[in-house]
Amino acid sequence: MKVVAFERSVQGTGASRRLRNSGKTPGIVYGSKDPALVIELDHNALFHALRKEAFHSSILDLEISGKTQKVLLRDYQMHPFKPLVLHIDFQRVSATEKVHMRVPLHFANADTSAAVKLQGAVISHILTELEVSCLPADLPEFIEVDLAKIEVGHGIHAKDIALPKGVTLVLHVEQENPVLANARIPSVKGAEPTDAPAAPAAAASAAEAPKDKA
Repeated sequence: MKVVAFERSVQGTGASRRLRNSGKTPGIVYGSKDPALVIELDHNALFHALRKEAFHSSILDLEISGKTQKVLLRDYQMHPFKPLVLHIDFQRVSATEKVHMRVPLHFANADTSAAVKLQGAVISHILTELEVSCLPADLPEFIEVDLAKIEVGHGIHAKDIALPKGVTLVLHVEQENPVLANARIPSVKGAEPTDAPAAPAAAASAAEAPKDKA
């Protein structure tokens, strides 16, 4: 995915405010052996790019002054209540150095699993992304989680899934082996007992019965 930016010469809070007012978003590119570079991007194009899943988990081609470099989206700040991107950070990547990245999970085959079809189980997605390590060229846009064999009362763990070639779990995820999804039978609220009001009704009838006269 290609991103076009321009080098920014003026910095500071006031300059950033004027930049936003003109339809631009301030940003920064850092990493590798090159110095950090402050940039500006077209806000509307950036806003729509941020709505795409691949923009958050892919190697991006960032073009600045006609030169393209490989980067990852590392952070961005949104306005508290306006659809406005306040700032964005990109990190340069090297083709020979592994990156740590959160990759979205795509769950597949839940409807065809025996747990859902035959037992009426409900699948809960516990995690929606997974942190992995790989070379930039091996970075997947998403990781598929196959739920075809999930069993009721059990879950799919991080170490249960087949990772793409060249992709490994980062150390802490490998050790924790978190649950990605589980299957459970939804509880059904039982019907209220029909004979529950009988005792109070009998008591009321006894109270209303006429007493014998002395």
